Amino acid sequence: MVLETILVAFAMFSAIPLPRVDWNGRNMRYALCAFPLVGAVCGGLWWGWAWVCGWLGAPELLRGAGFCLIPALVTGGIHLDGCADTWDALASCAPPEKKQEILKDPRCGAFAVIGLCAWFTAHLALCAALRPDGPALWAMGLAFVLERSLSGLAITRFPLAKKTGLAHTFATAADRRRAGRVLLGECVLAAAGMTALGGVPGGVMAAAALLVFWNYRRVADRQFGGLSGDLAGWFLQRCELGMLGALVFCQLLEGKLG
Repeated sequence: MVLETILVAFAMFSAIPLPRVDWNGRNMRYALCAFPLVGAVCGGLWWGWAWVCGWLGAPELLRGAGFCLIPALVTGGIHLDGCADTWDALASCAPPEKKQEILKDPRCGAFAVIGLCAWFTAHLALCAALRPDGPALWAMGLAFVLERSLSGLAITRFPLAKKTGLAHTFATAADRRRAGRVLLGECVLAAAGMTALGGVPGGVMAAAALLVFWNYRRVADRQFGGLSGDLAGWFLQRCELGMLGALVFCQLLEGKLG
């Protein structure tokens, strides 16, 4: 059953080819708890890519491009899709009901394209600027875990905007009380690991993640009337960018002060 639960999480939240299992009430009950494992894969691949680039003596831009693309390739862009839809909805300045309609629209609006271009530009620049030493790779690897733990925790704790969609499917299938406790524990462990292994930058990254998480709840409630799958993707991508930005900022500050 544990293996089936992990396979359900990877089938939904990653593009990694794995054996398929039929979804049911038992293997979906704690699927959100296995969601952070997808982040662990992203972190492991970051370590591998950093080693390959170091061995080849690859230029910083090529190394940064790999760092930038790894999470998108692992997830198949599922979170970026929700992020793009949310940017379109937020740019409409419409009432929550209209924003929900925009989220369901399969067409990609101008603000979605602008948002994705801006996000990838910022992400690539930060990845290229990153100094991939051991503490930084540990902190960023655990950051992928933390953001998914927070995302899963939100689904078990935040009010939902509607009774359909991805977030509702996983929220209703989950044992929300127990899954929420497990996810909270995963959040604490990931944040503690980032601080212990990444030093001060790791702690700053964890603080940045909590700040984005607070803003996530505020925007979901005030502008959409609750959480949805698209908003979950929007949070995850912003959280990733925020933590990466905090890490690079700390490295640059250390270089300046050192």
